[in-house]
Amino acid sequence: MTSILRTRDLTKVYHGREAVSSVNMTIKQGEIYGFLGPNGAGKTTVMRMITNLVKPTGGEIEFFEEKVTPGSYEMLKRMGCIIENPVFYDKLSARENLLLHGEYMGYYDKKAIEEALALVKLSGIDNKPVKQFSLGMKQRLGIARSIMTKPELLILDEPINGLDPVGIKEMRDVFRMLSREYGMTLLISSHLLSEIEQVADTIGVIREGRLLEEVAMDSIRGLNTDYIELSTPEVTKAVYVLQHKLSLTNFKAMDAGIIRIYDEGVSQQALNKALVLGDVYIASLSRKQHSLEDYFLQLIGGEGIA
Repeated sequence: MTSILRTRDLTKVYHGREAVSSVNMTIKQGEIYGFLGPNGAGKTTVMRMITNLVKPTGGEIEFFEEKVTPGSYEMLKRMGCIIENPVFYDKLSARENLLLHGEYMGYYDKKAIEEALALVKLSGIDNKPVKQFSLGMKQRLGIARSIMTKPELLILDEPINGLDPVGIKEMRDVFRMLSREYGMTLLISSHLLSEIEQVADTIGVIREGRLLEEVAMDSIRGLNTDYIELSTPEVTKAVYVLQHKLSLTNFKAMDAGIIRIYDEGVSQQALNKALVLGDVYIASLSRKQHSLEDYFLQLIGGEGIA
């Protein structure tokens, strides 16, 4: 698969401190790339450098194998983006905002405006002043504006912020469609790991300005990650039962009274019986699968994303 975007040792220094440090990303054409990291990790700064809103202190960015320079304005026509909160002319309607966007982008396809509004479910209220829009509606309009010019690369910084569960699902379907049917490449940051897990082809994890990992989601899904999770306040007694009564070795005691058992040859019923006979109090016992959240937290050492 052809790479649409690469960064090489991308670095940004603010007031003597590296906010982004030697980041090397590779985003393939047509994929959805999930960009994850705690608040302040450098996600938005990287996105702002890619879109030429912030100039790098060091390193370089290649878009379709062409180096991005401070004067690469024509190249930006091939990108669409929402960086942080979308801003509009509040007294104008959704349709008028998109018409204006088309004017300064040199894009005059009114049919594309109708299609974009329909995709984000704003067709019925497109003549309403934006100042009357909720946060979620403004997010929808921001996505419509970013996709109306049919960009080859779509950069979305927290695009589902402010949406309700129904709206989140609708946008998830839109992102998949843009990638699978239109061949659009998406770079999406989000603090909702479960959403990224459902749409991303590749994830990049950044922490304290450094890219820790860039990995295909299929690799994470393909891990042998089924396990049984035991919650108990009597971890020491439970570990004794696992080791000496059931002869298990492949388990891990976590924080907060959680034990994860990875041995494939043991059932929940056998575990439950042995623990009860061993007089171990069981708060819960359930079979689970390793998720992107587990992978992420393990990678960054347990620090939360928000």
